[in-house]
Amino acid sequence: MESLKLIDSWPVDNAAVAVIARDGRVLGTRGDQDRQFALASVTKLLSASAILLAIEEGAIELDDPAGPEGSTVRHLLAHASGLDFSEDVVRGRPGQRRIYSNIGIDMLAETFAERAEMPFEEYLREGLLEPLGMTSTKLLGSPAAGGASTAADLARFAAEIQNPQLLHSDTIAQATQVVFPGIDGVLPGFGRQRPNDWGLGFEIRGGKTPHWTGSRNSPETFGHFGQAGTFVWVDPVAQIACVGLADRNFGEWAAEAWPVFSDAVLSEVAAA
Repeated sequence: MESLKLIDSWPVDNAAVAVIARDGRVLGTRGDQDRQFALASVTKLLSASAILLAIEEGAIELDDPAGPEGSTVRHLLAHASGLDFSEDVVRGRPGQRRIYSNIGIDMLAETFAERAEMPFEEYLREGLLEPLGMTSTKLLGSPAAGGASTAADLARFAAEIQNPQLLHSDTIAQATQVVFPGIDGVLPGFGRQRPNDWGLGFEIRGGKTPHWTGSRNSPETFGHFGQAGTFVWVDPVAQIACVGLADRNFGEWAAEAWPVFSDAVLSEVAAA
């Protein structure tokens, strides 16, 4: 794919990208697919998927109480619990605002570990990573932002969430629809969004502007980006996913380069 050559102009030392079709075929790659990068908040996609698997297995339920008073597993996954970004402080009532919260995801992992009597990292590895063949992916710290992975491994994950084999397709469909629709909030790096749509761990593109995906991405696009300079998006209308990893923290360079890159990828796939 010629569009993938755009990463050569990114102001980073190392980058790796992959484009994956809905049927799991890797349509194109560029960069070292086996180089491990810090994921930052892209970790949330993996942690949320492990929680969704635990829900399927009955270890925890979406409406189980978790987090601050009145909050549930559903609220924590959807960044609607009212918890602060990084402190155990309540900033609002559950379901009223989209307050992006690392501590909420960490608290959710702790809740799972207590109820399942199993370390979250162990369940993530045994339940999700190993079955998907993601042997180069590690959780090195926070379930919200402490992961590390490769483009090759994330391509496997992107194939799974497009055409689920481990998780149930209904689970992914539910997780990638807007939860608590119509609530506003700040999308880190891109300011206040009205509304700030989110699913169960997956950010939903919706009508957000500005945004880290491209202008050609459909409103149904879902995924996540990380402050480490990483992203994964799935566009179910275009029926492709894209993985991008770099070794430079998110900043103005990424806010400018990623949408252009995404639009080029979508244009090339549409023309093929």
